[in-house]
Amino acid sequence: MKIILKIERFNPETDKESRFQEYTVEAAPTDRLLDALITIKQFQDGTLGFRKSCAHGVCGSDAMRINGKDRLACKTLVQEVADGDGAVVEIRPLRYLPVQRDLIVDQADFFDKYRSIKPFLINDDPLPEKERLQSPEERMKFDDATNCILCASCYSACPVPEENKDFLGPAAVSQAYRFIADSRDKGFKERLPDLDRPDGVWACQNHFKCTEACPRGIKITKRINQTKKMIQDHRKAKGESINDDISD
Repeated sequence: MKIILKIERFNPETDKESRFQEYTVEAAPTDRLLDALITIKQFQDGTLGFRKSCAHGVCGSDAMRINGKDRLACKTLVQEVADGDGAVVEIRPLRYLPVQRDLIVDQADFFDKYRSIKPFLINDDPLPEKERLQSPEERMKFDDATNCILCASCYSACPVPEENKDFLGPAAVSQAYRFIADSRDKGFKERLPDLDRPDGVWACQNHFKCTEACPRGIKITKRINQTKKMIQDHRKAKGESINDDISD
């Protein structure tokens, strides 16, 4: 069938503002949307800019807004976004990040926020003779969060940065949880200053849009709320006031 891709275009070197451009592509219902974009790039318009790499939902490079939802082009089938011949599929770049060209965004701010939570194991205890052991039950506390591919779909889907651009973001907070929930990690207090602030974990309003957008099925909102609970427990243990804005 033939579908029409309505793509938001912007080249900062030549354009003052973004514009939409339409391309008609022959595609099977089971083709990936990424295949359609590659067809355009190869045979219709070599100037079209978008990122891709593994094309198997592992690298996260081809995240974009497809019909208003944040998704990976390589994991989105044509039949999921086009209901028949002549259907129009609108494609836009991720939100809140500066557009470098067309569907390519500058992710520097996203990764700066991610790095701020120290996304690595912190443990200064003497090394054991072998590895630091961990039970299956301990691993399962944070297992799904290890699947994050840093595609920024959750960040773009979140409504909070519309009014609070300094919000740490769902990916950063859920990855902070991944480490502070790890029985081998000792870095809770080191991460606390970036998490326990108005623009940190408390800015989350539980819209669940991040969880809906995650291509890896991570329960992001739940992990954020678990992080809030850890901070509350820490404050309570110190006799400090707590924030009770917690939901499941």
